[in-house]
Amino acid sequence: MTANAFLAIVLASLTARLGYQMARSPVLPQFAADLGAAPELLGLIVGASTVTGVFLKLPAGALSDVLGRRRMLIAGALFFTLPPFFYPLIAEPYGLLALRFVHGTATAVFSPVAAAYVADLARAERGARLGTFSAANDAGAALGPLAGGAILFWSASYDAVYLTVAALGVLALAAAIALPAPPAAQAATGEDGSRAERFRRGLAEVLRTPPVLIAAAVEAAMYLGFGAFLGFLPLYAEAQGLNEAAIGAVLAAQVAVAIAAKPVTGRVSDWIGRKPVIVLGLIACAAALPLVFRSQGLGPLLAGAALLGIGVALVTPATNALVADLVKRHRLGAAMGVFGTIWDIGEAMGPIATGFLLGRLGYATTFDVLAGVTLGAAFVFAVTVRTPSAPAVDRPTPP
Repeated sequence: MTANAFLAIVLASLTARLGYQMARSPVLPQFAADLGAAPELLGLIVGASTVTGVFLKLPAGALSDVLGRRRMLIAGALFFTLPPFFYPLIAEPYGLLALRFVHGTATAVFSPVAAAYVADLARAERGARLGTFSAANDAGAALGPLAGGAILFWSASYDAVYLTVAALGVLALAAAIALPAPPAAQAATGEDGSRAERFRRGLAEVLRTPPVLIAAAVEAAMYLGFGAFLGFLPLYAEAQGLNEAAIGAVLAAQVAVAIAAKPVTGRVSDWIGRKPVIVLGLIACAAALPLVFRSQGLGPLLAGAALLGIGVALVTPATNALVADLVKRHRLGAAMGVFGTIWDIGEAMGPIATGFLLGRLGYATTFDVLAGVTLGAAFVFAVTVRTPSAPAVDRPTPP
């Protein structure tokens, strides 16, 4: 049952992420521009879904502790399914902006609850399962823009792209409906009080757990630099004389390394503990950023991007698993909601902060600063967070 449930949630999340990214890049900026959106409004349209996540991930995760994971996953899947049908009806940019806020509810609700669902399934292999789950999401995120761009190229129709996104949303909804309840349903915890009271109590308990907040801040610090890399690598590489194909290869190298490594690094965190894996990953990210933005030529850029991919792969599954380790089982949703909210803030702030710094400091110094922030996060995490030890019965035995 556990294996089938894990496979089902991975497939549901992969399908949902594939469709969601198809709707976002590279189709969305072109659609907004064709509707007459000014550059400022275009940027807001592209970032609207992240803003939704900042506000909704925390309550959505906490609600899953009260109402059940499966109900909330179905609710999130409905937002993957229904909004894409409305894109063909949009005729002006402000309508598109409003729809993007609504569509952003999909990941805001689905993502933290899905992570909590995976963490619910087993503690012994929690890192490995969360690593595989994260890698599947990355695969969907990587394939989505390729599929969306290809459909737009061959059909020359935004409607064709968004109706395909809607079809993928239907598949994700069907997979969510088919999900079994996780092994330890929240109702079985015996917790007293109304749903509203349990919701408030769960949020308060998680927000009063400093290691959870620090672990989330560590992920946010990593994504501060990673978001800046994604936003400014194309411009930097173009200035170094690389063409579009070479730039795509650099970005693909980072994604491919991260996807391949995450299941392995998650399992390693099950064996040796979360803390050393996270610290090593942060150091790798901090080393990669100055390396990339001092590189000249395709080879050094590929090497730097691969190192960044390894760093991200070390940090992400281990921090997710650590947050799950730090809280009671019936608080997993609230914990993942807090984690996702802080993570989104870091990812959103990366390009914004970098844009301000670049004009004053240039590429090399700007990314030195971001690397320093990442190293600072590693130091604070190393000296302040004591990671819990699982009972011996829960520890997997390395092969």
